[in-house]
Amino acid sequence: MPEASGRASASFAAHERSPLLRQTSASPSDNGAIERGPDESSNGNGNAIPIPDEPSNKRLILTLGSCWVGVFLAALDSTIIATLTAPISTSFNSLSLLSWLASAYLIANAALQPISGRLTDIFSRRTGLVFSNIFFCAGNLICGLAKEQWVMILGRIVAGMGGGGLVAIATFVGSDLIPLRKRGVWQGIGNLSFGLGSGLGGVFGGWINDVWGWRIAFLVQVPFVVVSGLLVSFTVKVPVKQTETSRVKRIDFLGALALVTSLVLLLLGLNSGGNLVPWTHPLVLSTLPLSAVFLLLFIYIEDKVASEPIIPVRLLLNRTVLSACLTNWFVTMSIYGLLFYGPIYFQIKGLSTTAAGARLIPQSIGTAIGSLGSGMIMKATGRYYYLSMAIQALLLLGGALIATMNLGTPDWPPFIYFALCGTSYGGMLTITLLALISAVDHQYQAVITSASYAFRSTGSTIGVTVASAVFQNILKRDLWQKFGDYDNAAEVIRRVRDSFDEIHHLPPGWKEGVLDSYMDAVRAVFVTSLGIAVLGTLASLAMREHTLHNNLARK
Repeated sequence: MPEASGRASASFAAHERSPLLRQTSASPSDNGAIERGPDESSNGNGNAIPIPDEPSNKRLILTLGSCWVGVFLAALDSTIIATLTAPISTSFNSLSLLSWLASAYLIANAALQPISGRLTDIFSRRTGLVFSNIFFCAGNLICGLAKEQWVMILGRIVAGMGGGGLVAIATFVGSDLIPLRKRGVWQGIGNLSFGLGSGLGGVFGGWINDVWGWRIAFLVQVPFVVVSGLLVSFTVKVPVKQTETSRVKRIDFLGALALVTSLVLLLLGLNSGGNLVPWTHPLVLSTLPLSAVFLLLFIYIEDKVASEPIIPVRLLLNRTVLSACLTNWFVTMSIYGLLFYGPIYFQIKGLSTTAAGARLIPQSIGTAIGSLGSGMIMKATGRYYYLSMAIQALLLLGGALIATMNLGTPDWPPFIYFALCGTSYGGMLTITLLALISAVDHQYQAVITSASYAFRSTGSTIGVTVASAVFQNILKRDLWQKFGDYDNAAEVIRRVRDSFDEIHHLPPGWKEGVLDSYMDAVRAVFVTSLGIAVLGTLASLAMREHTLHNNLARK
């Protein structure tokens, strides 16, 4: 590993447009497999991951279309839960459950997505997609039948394990089969599926909740997930590397355990602090330092012990790789704060869950347009750096406009504001994906994409956690400042913080002040999201321009 890293550094130093750990030569006898020295092989025996022949457009549509069914369902589920968090929390009489409904799903995403790249390198993309569908189906079934809070959270964890795989592995399949120059366009088409699911999810979930109740929103997804699993089992055929070592022995169990433990401890501590327990609580003070310890252990295992590391950590030392990962991290943090507290803003204004969900449609459409548009521009120009800067400027504009919203804001401006943020988010995802995989050799594109998903998943979780902490703390402070001297203030404030329905059952003289406090809390979330978006913009400036090749062999 150190030797491979040294050669990688020398290769990169030679030319900034050269991919990190670049292949050395192609051998016709190997069907396009890349020849490289043993030190560059994943397992040290010189066996390369086969590079498949570039398929026809018809075959691509069939293969990727099957994957995109799962992507659509995962996106649908993400916005269904965004509009159902309030009614679900109210039905369990606990508004603090709101944060856990989002975080449980996203923690599972963050824990499993980073290892999905290496595992599907070993066991095949098709196997990974089938198992992802199984977990996603089981998770939604558990949520639909849950009678206790802990069962509901368990269901979101299981669904998160599957939903994260559906999205990540579909991205790997696209990178396996499509040259870099065309990759952005196909990613954009895939994000149309994601955007359609995201756009319909909010309205669909809100409508089902208003008509039949929130449980049906989960149960109705189950048969469609079964169909998704059957489709990928028949259509996804990407070759995997064959070695004399058994597949089980190739799994980096130590690295996987260390990484999953580190991420779970980190997100558990962040989600609990300031929300369920004070930041000085032993749960927070123990989980966060332990998370750092396991992260250091993971880095050591990947660099010094693992023969096939889950994430070759030295790749993160590459400037473009690190910049793209950090951009994903900060921007996703910002967007998810808006995504989960945007509907709450609309519900504070008196809209139903259906109407609040409809306000997310422009964001979803913008995500699809931004992704596809960026892909088309990169296909035409072969460049992405200045495009990235334009996209980041659009994000800051949208975020700043959202931060100006209040209870008196007309109905139409938020549609534009959220569309701007969605367009910039979709563009950022496609641009950073191309920057990442163009900066590394073909054999590392799945594992480095997994690393970016780790940043994205932890970013989404941290974004919701930070937003929840800001919202709860500002709301609590404002309510006590306004009503601390009123009769039964402690009891009424507790009920207001735990259930939106209490807004309609307040004592005389409370309602206007409570709505103002809610608005102050939501505005604080929007301003915080804007600040985080600024950090994402600064991180994106460090990316370098790399060649976007027109063929899978990158020649």
